[in-house]
Amino acid sequence: MNWDDDRPSPVKPAATVTVGEPLATLSLGELEARIAALTAEIERVRAEMRAKQAHEAAASALFKKS
Repeated sequence: MNWDDDRPSPVKPAATVTVGEPLATLSLGELEARIAALTAEIERVRAEMRAKQAHEAAASALFKKS
């Protein structure tokens, strides 16, 4: 039995977006896809920030002096 079979596969981005990349050569569809990818990434980062803030709040409440 291979123990690695139970691990989830790493998430691969649908499209790679490079910040600062020239946009003039991209089509409207490519620009829309770029916006969608960046919007999804922003939401992913915001979700991680919310999780970290909740964890920090829980830790602060646990160690708060009465």
